[in-house]
Amino acid sequence: MITVAGFNTAIDRLVSIDTLVPGEVRRAGQVQAYPGGKGLHVAQTIAALGEPVQLVGLTDAIHRNLIARRLSERGVLFHGVEIADELRSCIAVRERSGRVTEMLDPGPLVAAPARRHLLELLGRCADGSEAMVLSGSLPRGFADDTYAQLVRGIDQSALPCLVDASGAALRHAAEAGAFLLKPNRDEAAELAGHPVETVEDAVAVVRTLSARGIARPLVTLGALGAVGFDGDALWHASIAIDDSVNAVGSGDCFLAGVAVGLKRGDGLGEALRLGVACGAANAMQLETGYVRRADVDALRGQARLARLDG
Repeated sequence: MITVAGFNTAIDRLVSIDTLVPGEVRRAGQVQAYPGGKGLHVAQTIAALGEPVQLVGLTDAIHRNLIARRLSERGVLFHGVEIADELRSCIAVRERSGRVTEMLDPGPLVAAPARRHLLELLGRCADGSEAMVLSGSLPRGFADDTYAQLVRGIDQSALPCLVDASGAALRHAAEAGAFLLKPNRDEAAELAGHPVETVEDAVAVVRTLSARGIARPLVTLGALGAVGFDGDALWHASIAIDDSVNAVGSGDCFLAGVAVGLKRGDGLGEALRLGVACGAANAMQLETGYVRRADVDALRGQARLARLDG
């Protein structure tokens, strides 16, 4: 069982229009809504790959049934903590050209009882789990070092902790020595204090994170793939696809693939190969943060994996 902490559940809304022009009225051609949030994307991708997974996160009265039904249909065991306020919305506006603009709601301020309930639920779910993924932004009300506190409270030799966060939560998790840390290029640049644009830049970041105690540091680079270090070898995995329909959520699907690969006993290189296949499979369809296993299986053989020198 893989346990995912995706506390800041969202409703993803994908709006399709011809062109986005600031200050002008535009009519949407299509609007689709799905349960979302980074942790939810990770969990449903893990389930799509055939692994048992459970998700701990927020829910509300309006969306309670929608979220429970969707996750049940997709094989995710959902442990929800209901709050009185409405969940946040994440809006992705997709233009006919393929360009996507995201608008992310900060979400409700979560009161202390609900915060305690989420953390208690996560603690109970950790028993018997083989890996834990801490993914996405923390709901308002949580301290920036919440992920770091969770990391420090876990015996990572028994329960490896994989973290995908940003800003202060990412910095604290890096200081706490998470087993795996997955910043994207912008987050890696913030950690490093300089731009991260190339594979060589990413190599420097993962080496630095390794020296700080991160056992499996990764950096994702969008179309350039991902770089990872296992303490012995540096790996670069990448894949090219002809048509990217909606790449939002591909980093979440990538992390799910890596988590599944490592859980199955694959080395980091092969886990990265599965990860980039998952990211590409997500980008090939409209729905945010979801893959079909058949697509992943087809793409995995197309992914390129290289062991890097230096």
